[in-house]
Amino acid sequence: MMNVSVMTPHAIAADRIHPESLPGYIHIKVANLENQILFYKTAIGLELNWRKDQTAAMGMGGRDLVRMTQIQNGKRYRGVTGMYHFAILFPSRRELARVIARLFAMKYTNYPTDHIMTKTTYLDDPEGNNIELYCESPEDGVNEISNGNFFVRRADGSTSDGREAMDLDALFSNLTEDDRLDLSAPPETRMGHFHLYTANLNDTLRFYHDVLGFDDMGTARGFRMGMVSAGAYHHHIGYNTWQGEGAPPPPADALGLLYYTFNLPNADELERMDGLLEQKGIAFERRPDGLFLRDPSQNALLLTTAELAESTK
Repeated sequence: MMNVSVMTPHAIAADRIHPESLPGYIHIKVANLENQILFYKTAIGLELNWRKDQTAAMGMGGRDLVRMTQIQNGKRYRGVTGMYHFAILFPSRRELARVIARLFAMKYTNYPTDHIMTKTTYLDDPEGNNIELYCESPEDGVNEISNGNFFVRRADGSTSDGREAMDLDALFSNLTEDDRLDLSAPPETRMGHFHLYTANLNDTLRFYHDVLGFDDMGTARGFRMGMVSAGAYHHHIGYNTWQGEGAPPPPADALGLLYYTFNLPNADELERMDGLLEQKGIAFERRPDGLFLRDPSQNALLLTTAELAESTK
């Protein structure tokens, strides 16, 4: 089982989302589907799970992680809400080392960062969608919030801002001379979290915590960012106002986020969420693949189950 960071929530909702709920896939709008498929295969090691007309899905272990639909005349906009990044979680330091080494071998720009509690690199795909690739390292430290700011407390008690340069020699020591860099990502690879551009921190927290029942993992107002999760994970959804307080949603022809998904553990939990949304007067759409709704910043979310998502491709 993957070693993950579990923390103490700042608050637990009365109608708490099931703690075994997990991020599913992201669906993005792209300008060139062929180029995007090639990138996610060669750079990150994902496999083409399926393709139908102008839509394709990349993933591992039979799970879709990134669905893409090609649109005509799409544009990239600034100063709007949407997806800041999505984060793919690798099962070990060795597998993270493999994908970072592959990116370096390709001379593909990426930014390895030591968040202490996670080891990470950041990169953009060819169309500017920001991606985080990471593995958990809770044995090194835990994230905390004090006086409106994030920091990390290391295992030895010292503190860090959690944005340190990666010790690449230490990371690459997890590889051997026989390790191939061209292998696909391991089947345990999954979506770790999503990070959203939003219009307002308070409205976003009320929606994800008070309405949907995610654990409030803290708000760093000095950093203009907050985090929520299911089951007290450090964060399954991050949110910020870095595109500006009150940022509008993107136009219909925008490239990038179409919607993202969150998997409830079973159909009973999905039915319970259906009832809660009705009871709280939240607008949503019942679809064959789950419950489709939008947060106050108009970021679209599909609540589903892993089985339902995979059966409605």
